[in-house]
Amino acid sequence: MNKKFLAIIPFLIFMFLCVFLYQGLFGNPRELQTGRIGQTMPSFALPDLMDEDKLWTNTDLLGDVYLLNVWGTWCPTCIAELGYLEQLRGQGVRIIGLYYEQAYDPDFGDHFDIDALRTEVKTMLKRAGDPYQFNILDLERTLALDLGVSGAPETFLVDKEGKILLHHTGDINPRVWRAKFAPVIQELSQ
Repeated sequence: MNKKFLAIIPFLIFMFLCVFLYQGLFGNPRELQTGRIGQTMPSFALPDLMDEDKLWTNTDLLGDVYLLNVWGTWCPTCIAELGYLEQLRGQGVRIIGLYYEQAYDPDFGDHFDIDALRTEVKTMLKRAGDPYQFNILDLERTLALDLGVSGAPETFLVDKEGKILLHHTGDINPRVWRAKFAPVIQELSQ
């Protein structure tokens, strides 16, 4: 190799590291986006949290604009946002819960008590507010993985055709709603 080229390699590595570290230090972690923006909801067939005989699919959700809110009773931020989400439901916003069970790991064959979870969810929603039309149980995390979910809470805005328009990591509060969701929903209703 050319000696001049070899002399430039450390400089190129240094520049690459500078760019990488700059993005990490000054990037906004709330702006993490799923690669699914603009794509349709992934195909799924998952049970209702409260009734395992009811199976929800992505096609069941077509025809209405809705929020898909990833949450869990173990998540304090999820609990904190329930009251505001309930207000949004009262304003006609359709909200579907995607329950993300953190304590269960399917790879280790953990025992899972669905009745205990249902009791816990009912108690929490009665206490903190219930914004959900229904909750989908994603025990194996297949839909969460397909959506690129990194934790909870996360919320997706999905249009009538099943296309994902927005993805927000963190709680939904009045500021986030006004800045991020309300303009898109207003545009959809025109």
